[in-house]
Amino acid sequence: MAVTDMQLALARRQRGGGRLRQPVAMIGPGDGSPAVCADAREIAGYLARAGMTIVCGGRGGVMEAASRGATENGGIAIGFLPEEDLSAANRYLSIALPTGMGEMRNALIARSAVCLVAVGGGMGTISEMALGLKWGKRVFTLHADLVLPGATACADVPSLLTAVMGYLVDVE
Repeated sequence: MAVTDMQLALARRQRGGGRLRQPVAMIGPGDGSPAVCADAREIAGYLARAGMTIVCGGRGGVMEAASRGATENGGIAIGFLPEEDLSAANRYLSIALPTGMGEMRNALIARSAVCLVAVGGGMGTISEMALGLKWGKRVFTLHADLVLPGATACADVPSLLTAVMGYLVDVE
């Protein structure tokens, strides 16, 4: 099934009684390269157009790109910030939640999501992926520094979107 067909199927689900109420976690480095950030923005845009909310760490890099992709496409972007205030929040967040928890906020991101999409990598991203996998969440990766056992590594944006949206259409 093509990406647009999967997006339409997910959008139908999101308009119906079986709507997924948990967001998709979009995780990745705060200093992601322009190419990695462009991919995160594109992925979040597709998910937003299908009716999915995203959750992230709320700061720059991949987090900002995903927030931008979601909000520019009519979606909602939630950010769990490590700080006690909004000083580092990216401007595209729909909802910014200062936690004062530092990196421990990664657990909130992983726990709150229906699945995790890692674009790029780094130690913080790996910690979120590991927590997600530990808690039985599906984890999808693109441009990963390290693919953890149990994660689904994807070669490009279309294959990642097909995998993620296929999962979201079928998940209970």
